[in-house]
Amino acid sequence: MMVKQSVHLLHLSYDERSYLLFTFFSTLCSYNFHWALSPAADSETIRVRWTKAHKPLQYILIIAGFAGAAWFALPFLQYWFWLGISVILTFLYSAPKLPLSIFDSLKKIAIGKTIFLSFVWAYVTTALPIIIDGQPWDEERILFLVSRFFLIYSICIIFDKRDREQDRKQGIRSMVTYFSENNVRRLFQASLLIFFISTMLLFYSSIPVWMVMALLAPGLIVWNLYNISARNYSDYLYYFILDGLMMLSALFTSLTSF
Repeated sequence: MMVKQSVHLLHLSYDERSYLLFTFFSTLCSYNFHWALSPAADSETIRVRWTKAHKPLQYILIIAGFAGAAWFALPFLQYWFWLGISVILTFLYSAPKLPLSIFDSLKKIAIGKTIFLSFVWAYVTTALPIIIDGQPWDEERILFLVSRFFLIYSICIIFDKRDREQDRKQGIRSMVTYFSENNVRRLFQASLLIFFISTMLLFYSSIPVWMVMALLAPGLIVWNLYNISARNYSDYLYYFILDGLMMLSALFTSLTSF
């Protein structure tokens, strides 16, 4: 849905079906790979129990996702360099969880974990479609990319804040594990502030005013969920509401495009 929103609002034209399937299978592979490596965390309940009970299914989904991503990447082989960036950064996000000494140094990268994930989401759903379509990087497209990245990054900060003790036990560092509680809040607020500024500047673009307002809505909700998320570790809050906020404005776009 986020890819389709980028295509619709930024007026892109390319082999959308193949790219959507590539994105789907890549996500299927990367997420199952990450969670298959993740140990049980005290802050998680339902997802942890499901993961532990379905390890064989996760390995099947990793293989199926890899095969599907490889197949649907074939129409875009001429963009191998740009595709490679997304693959490398996706792997770097999960690599610290691999039980191999060669990846131990990745645990010490103070900014890596959250930056990698946020950048991959923004890159695959926005930047890569623009690159494949060969469109110029005008002000509108840059602002849209910045807006999307900092919304995702703000949401990821909340996830990292929940997992900070677990990450510390594993020796995985991020700015959230490194900063104090107050500085984590300042980081979150600064990220959302950049999101609001870059999104509001889109009022001066070709994107309809009502759609820019829809783009702003998830940020307002995330702002109000920060304190709630510190007290509530429900899987539904994190994996349904917070994750869902990334595609909320895309849902509005899809519903109005019929």
